[in-house]
Amino acid sequence: MDVASSRREKVVLVGCALKSPPKTSATPLSLEESLDELASLTASAGGAVVERLVQEREQYDSAYLIGRGKLRELEEVSQELQAEVVIFDENLSPAQQRNIERKIGCRVIDRTQLILDIFASRARTREGKLQVELAQLNYMLPRLAGRGVELSRLGGGIGTRGPGETKLESDQRKIHKRIHKIKEDLERVRSHRSLHRAHRHSIPVPTVSLVGYTNAGKSTLFNALTQAGAFASDQLFATLDPLLRRIKLPSNREVILSDTVGFIHKLPTTLVSAFRATLEEVTQADLLLHVIDVSSPHRQQQREAVLRILEELEVSSKPTLEVYNKIDLSTPGAGLFSQANSLSISATEAVGLDSLLRKIDELLSGDPLIRARFLFKQTNGNLLSGLYSCSRLLGRSYVDDQVLIEVEAPQSVVERLKKFRVGA
Repeated sequence: MDVASSRREKVVLVGCALKSPPKTSATPLSLEESLDELASLTASAGGAVVERLVQEREQYDSAYLIGRGKLRELEEVSQELQAEVVIFDENLSPAQQRNIERKIGCRVIDRTQLILDIFASRARTREGKLQVELAQLNYMLPRLAGRGVELSRLGGGIGTRGPGETKLESDQRKIHKRIHKIKEDLERVRSHRSLHRAHRHSIPVPTVSLVGYTNAGKSTLFNALTQAGAFASDQLFATLDPLLRRIKLPSNREVILSDTVGFIHKLPTTLVSAFRATLEEVTQADLLLHVIDVSSPHRQQQREAVLRILEELEVSSKPTLEVYNKIDLSTPGAGLFSQANSLSISATEAVGLDSLLRKIDELLSGDPLIRARFLFKQTNGNLLSGLYSCSRLLGRSYVDDQVLIEVEAPQSVVERLKKFRVGA
């Protein structure tokens, strides 16, 4: 269902936090800040927030997450405002979700189900739809007992966009069978990607992957560098399906730039595993561009959230360039992080893009640029043309029927042409 054309459902948000949360090295979002993000997610899903309720507790209630008094308040507010959906910022157990629904009499979902719902509405390719369906099925499976509902309630609103187009009855055997089939299909996608990647590596062409928090401007930067015209929007999770395009760097060598799904706080682990085929573009990249929205007041927490997910993907040791985007929207003197491998840009205003491309050239250490001199016969036009297309010309002179050229080129190119190389 097209959320843009549908009626916006009335939503009550509920945030619950521990007074003494577990100590972590990360900088946490406050309860209100986390609810602000949940409100943005709700708007992305087509909902209209009519009220927020918050509670801090010594420990979560095992039956309702929130306390009994706050539950009564939620029931009264929901009825008074005629809310259709209540969204909890914390993940609910299947029992908690059922208990709250029975008490307040309207649909209850949690942050994970909301994100899955947005993904279901945004997936466009068959691969994207399969990945979302797999994540939804894994999420719904433990929640079926006693509900007697169908997984796909077509035509519903927030939290009811079902897994794909197939209606599945709440029969665990059928669901397990469907999960197995999706995994097989995604494995074929993965194998297909591996073949393409092997072909790219045989040439070879370095790969640069854009990563970052959702809505940090990755797709806008991707478009600015590639003129690809990919969908970019000021909304969360505008990009789900991976995009790959070739671009030329100042050295004249080509690299493949990939744009991938954005990350977020409390990103469901089921999504990380379901999107394994897509995220392999990140795991196989030669360089990561970590795009950070410098205009966001929560840029530090967003940066840390991405770094945690990169650790989960076991790519945190990869060469990474931090790209502070949206400097046109940031306040003067906004504190940037002092990192050796970082720079500031505005993708929408095309500010700093030349510096970014030069920095990418420098950081692709797997295939470094080196100076080399070659002596070709003038009849070697194809070799000359190929070398010119992927290197920077430094000098050229003619000797009889031969041409002596000096270039700055990737080491892999120099190796392929080593029989024509002269000098050290």
